[in-house]
Amino acid sequence: MNQLVLSARIAEATPLRYTPSGLPALDLRLEHESEVAEAGGTRQVKLALKAVAFGGDAETLARQAIGSSWRFAGFLATPRNGKLPVLHIQQFQQD
Repeated sequence: MNQLVLSARIAEATPLRYTPSGLPALDLRLEHESEVAEAGGTRQVKLALKAVAFGGDAETLARQAIGSSWRFAGFLATPRNGKLPVLHIQQFQQD
């Protein structure tokens, strides 16, 4: 199963664009910070992840403030022209 749930803040968002078929699309960079238990200790975790949203989700996220915190759910995929995975956002809610 390829499913990811992540609490993160919107660090960057490009202007809303449209796919060749006319579907709204939004490219984002999300940032996450937390503490997790690992090997009997506590570890500080920081990450930045590229993300993309399509359709109504893209239009809604395009109106949100940079720095706002959300819980995102979706799947990871590697773009045809890229090497790193991108989170494809399928659901989100204010965190």
